[in-house]
Parts: sequence; C-alpha cells; structure tokens
Amino acid sequence: MDSPDEADVLQRLRQTPEIFARLNTHSGGELAIQRQLRSDYSGELVTAAIGIHEARRKAAGKLPEAEHLWLTRVGLEQSTAWQVAQHKAARFPQDERILDLCCGVGVDTAALLTRSPVLAIDLNPAMALRCRWNNELWNAELASRLVTTVEDVHAVELAGTLLHIDPDRRCGRDSAAKRLEQYSPDLAWMQHTVQVAAGGALKLGPASNFMQKFPGCEIELISLSGECKEATVWFGSLAGKFAFRATHLPSGETLSADPLSAWCREAHSACEYILDPDPALVRSGLIDVCAEMHRMQRLDKEDEYLTADRLPDTRFVTAYRIEAALPNNLREIKRYLRSHPGGHYEVKCRRLSVDANAIQKKLPKGDGPPRVLFFIRHGGKAVVVVSQRVKKTGEHGESNIDDARFRS
Repeated sequence: MDSPDEADVLQRLRQTPEIFARLNTHSGGELAIQRQLRSDYSGELVTAAIGIHEARRKAAGKLPEAEHLWLTRVGLEQSTAWQVAQHKAARFPQDERILDLCCGVGVDTAALLTRSPVLAIDLNPAMALRCRWNNELWNAELASRLVTTVEDVHAVELAGTLLHIDPDRRCGRDSAAKRLEQYSPDLAWMQHTVQVAAGGALKLGPASNFMQKFPGCEIELISLSGECKEATVWFGSLAGKFAFRATHLPSGETLSADPLSAWCREAHSACEYILDPDPALVRSGLIDVCAEMHRMQRLDKEDEYLTADRLPDTRFVTAYRIEAALPNNLREIKRYLRSHPGGHYEVKCRRLSVDANAIQKKLPKGDGPPRVLFFIRHGGKAVVVVSQRVKKTGEHGESNIDDARFRS
C-alpha cells in the first residue's frame, strides 16, 4: 500500500507539471537528473515524479494518453490490458450503475464508464486519485458518470449490485500470487460476493487455482496477441450457460462449452499441418471441443498440439506446415537440416523438457526459410516435427460459434 501521505504528494505533483517537462527533456542518467531536481524540489516529490515518469514510459503503446497518466509500476503491471477491459465491459448492461471494486489506476473503470455510471472504490486514497485523474484524460465527456471513493470493500453493501472486482494479487509481494487464498480480498470474500451480488465479473490471474472454486459461474479465459491475460469469473445475471469460455483477442472469436462435451481422438500419424493452440483454449480446457468442431486431432493424449489435413477456420490455433517428422535425436535433426538449412529456428515444446537456446545454437544455418521445430509426444514417444509457419487461420473472416450446443 502507498504511504499515508502519497495522496498529498500526488496533489502537489499535479500542481508542478514543470518537473515532468524536465524529466521528458533530460538525456542524462537518473542520478544526474535526481541531483538537478533535488536542488529545486523536495526529495519525496522527486522520487514520486521519477516513478511516475518511468511508469508512463512503460505504458507507452499499451494505454491511451500514456505520457500524461498517473501510474505506479505495480499499478501498471496489475492493470487490465486496454483491449481486454473493453471486451469485458461490453457484457455489462447499459445505464445500470456498476461498482468497480479495487479500481487501481482505472483501466476497467474507463471501459465500464462507456456503458454505465460507475462508483470506483479503492482502499488506497492515492490510487483512488489516480483512477479519477486518469479517467479525466480517457473519459472527459463522461466525468459526471464517475464517482470515486476510498473505502474498504469488506464494509460495502454488495447485495443486489452489479460489480467488477480486481483483487490485489500482490499484497506487498514482489510477484503476483497464484493461489486465490493469497489474494486481497481473500477467497472466502470472493466466493460470498459472487453469490449475493446481482451479477458481474471477478478478475483472476489465468494461472490461479480457480478450478471448482466458483460453482454456478462462468470462467472466461481471455488471450490477447497470443498471451493469456486473465481468467474472468462471470457471476449472477452476467454468467453464461456453460462453465468455461475461451476468447481470442483482438479477433473477438469466442467459444463457450462444457469441456467434457467432446472427445478428440488421437491421430495415427501427423497430417499436413501441426496446430499450436491459443493459451486461452488450453487453460479453459476446450481444446477437444474446438478440435471436434474444426476436424482436428490430437497428436498425443498427453500433449496439447493438434494436427489436421486442412487449415481450420479459427483463430484459436496457429498453423504450421509439416516438413518432416524426426526422432528426438539431435544428431538426426542436424543431419536432416544440413541439406535443408534455415536462416532462423524457433523451438517449441509443452510437455518435454528442452533447452531451446542450446538447441538453436547447434543447428546448421543457411539461407533457407525460417523453421519451427516442435518437440512433442506422439503415440507416447518423443518426436521432433520440422515445420514452417503459414498464414494465420481465420484471417479471411471471424467464426464466432453460433451452434446451439456451444452457444451461451
């Protein structure tokens, strides 16, 4: 948590914009600019300004108006990706007040404001300020719809309300907790809240232990540009029909189903393509559902890679044309590649322990096309698939699922 006087420091910094102008134009080292600034400003003001300046630099290209935002390093790292926040907000009803609990720097607040009035709540006075000031930049025309307040969410009456909740996953630690029991508010509070609120969304880390923790809810795994960003627990009136959903951004393709409703058979041999599933598909457990819908097969029951004779029309997999299937033997791999040397190699694996960097250094280089080497299991045996990446599937049109069996 920020120190008790940080809100006061922020207020003073907002009245001292020239300190940021000097930071933006300074080309020397951090110690040099600190010495210069400390001759004109207090140490706490300089320290806070440098922290904000560094966070703004890291936010460039990730958040609108990055160069003017009020951020902290941890606040930025824990904030929702802009496109993910927009995606989530679209499920909320319009013109019904939403409580954004543990609002942080205000990214989710900004997205929700485009739908409805928002009451943004945070225990930290400085963070509540950041949320309000950032939304004055992002949503100036909607400022009258936003109220920020400093309060402990444990003391807020939540029965019958619409909520978005972003619990603290660090609680003073250097890295984010993976166990929900270490979140703040804790798991017991989260489980009670999703039962009494009218509906909403609970943001969790995608690697957290959410399985079987929220019966009656829908858990959406959301990926952005190939990275699984979060697990969103939809509850109450906003929960979908099935327990799990996978969503691929920026395409918006989404798949909702019971993971046990499909069974993907294992291929006797690799087909023309090897298909690398999106992490949201993997984490949601919906690989077999997607594979059945698009006529793909598993290469091994214990591995997530798929294979097919044609390119499936879905953005949930990245396709590679298979060039050769070799034994998992570096000598055999090098022998093959000497007559087919590539200019660059990428090594992929999921279930096998592989030192990708060491292997890349030992492979023969040439002027051939880039290769991707998959170290996989097939039929219980370790093999290496040499491949070349092809055009991303689904680029000729989105394929949001509209089958009654999979529709939410």
